Amino acid sequence: MFSTILFPIDQSRQTMETAAFTLRLAQQHNGRLVVLSVVEPEGAMHDAAAVASLLEQARSHFEQAGVACEVIEREGNPAFVIGDVADEINADVIVMSTRGLTLAADEPSTAARVIQLAPCPVLVVP
Repeated sequence: MFSTILFPIDQSRQTMETAAFTLRLAQQHNGRLVVLSVVEPEGAMHDAAAVASLLEQARSHFEQAGVACEVIEREGNPAFVIGDVADEINADVIVMSTRGLTLAADEPSTAARVIQLAPCPVLVVP
């Protein structure tokens, strides 16, 4: 059912907790797993080495469990980029946590925006 799974990540604790769920989903469906990191262009937190390390940790985590994955790094507005990448890779589902690093009290969460913009179902893990 889910042959291509998109898993957007950041450095939040919730993302790491969602990784376990994403791993089980990929194993159950023998799906293609694509891990995405989106860096906001004006973000002061943009550290290329940190993003590369995050993606490598994710790849290692999944591959040690026997699930091959692709990694993609993009720059832009996270919600828009996640939707664009989901469309590009023909994702069957986007799996993401309810909270990440970009949550501001006066703005909708990235997950809420992705739900509105996504070209496929979005599975939001609390």
